[in-house]
Amino acid sequence: MTGILSVASGALVGYLLALFGGGGSILATPLLLYVVGVEDPHVAIGTSALAVALNAFVNLIGHSRERRVRWSCASVFAAAGLLGSIAGSSVAKAVPGQRLLVFFAAAMAAVAISMLRRPRASADAEVRLTPAIARRLVPMGLAVGFAAGFFGIGGGFLIVPGLMAATGMTLANASASSLLAVGVFGGATSINYALSGLVRWQVALTFVLGGLAGGWLGLRGARHLAANVLLARRLFAGLVLLVACYVAWKGVSHWA
Repeated sequence: MTGILSVASGALVGYLLALFGGGGSILATPLLLYVVGVEDPHVAIGTSALAVALNAFVNLIGHSRERRVRWSCASVFAAAGLLGSIAGSSVAKAVPGQRLLVFFAAAMAAVAISMLRRPRASADAEVRLTPAIARRLVPMGLAVGFAAGFFGIGGGFLIVPGLMAATGMTLANASASSLLAVGVFGGATSINYALSGLVRWQVALTFVLGGLAGGWLGLRGARHLAANVLLARRLFAGLVLLVACYVAWKGVSHWA
């Protein structure tokens, strides 16, 4: 039953990721906790980080083939954020699980708010790494990596606007390029948790398998949703806010 629920939860997350882009993976940890039945919040976060990282690297391959990834900028951002994600996940492991859920709920609310905004696109589709851009990418990568590691999330909702602000690349390029950082941050976080025995490998793999199937369905659904994508994103943001309230309530009720 755990395997079935894990596949189903992964399919839902994969579907939402393909349908809405950044922010879809924020439901991975709540699903592992309250649907799959993972009891320890730290194990749920470590396991979801691994699943998100694997999905990000798989999706990165497809975007790379379409030449949408700006590797030089993405690599600097990911390398800087790698240190931040290790630090963030180390701090998170020292925080009591139920208290960590309250902070995680705050991150969910931030994701929801970011999805309520209308995406802005920049004009430079051929951006190249320069010393000035690198100086902006490094501190931004460190900060976003720390947040991704602490909350055990991919951080795409922060990485995409961060890349756009630092480089001026287009939304499409930023979304594709962000997958490298999502994979690196999630991988570093999951390894850090795994070193403490806080990853359930079988659950993560079945979650990823479900995510691949859900992603395929989500891509098909996105074509039909194109005309109403902003409305759909806002409805999904409302769902994330509701789940955030539930996660916060569960965390606060066990705070002591």
